[in-house]
Amino acid sequence: MYTYQRLKDLREDKDLSQTDIAKILDTTQKQYSRWETGEYEIPFHNVIKLAKFYNVTIDFIANITNLPSTLPKK
Repeated sequence: MYTYQRLKDLREDKDLSQTDIAKILDTTQKQYSRWETGEYEIPFHNVIKLAKFYNVTIDFIANITNLPSTLPKK
């Protein structure tokens, strides 16, 4: 799986539109669509915003791991 596929899966799991996510990222639906289809690479600062929004790790979005979050250290 590629990062852009993970972006789409996360969005669809929350029943959100591309327009909804574009508003969160302060961009257009067209630009977000380009990131979600892999036409363009999503800027890192937007990956950080999405990780916070979805409550997942950056590694999960980047498909480095399949674990959406890490366990808090005790």
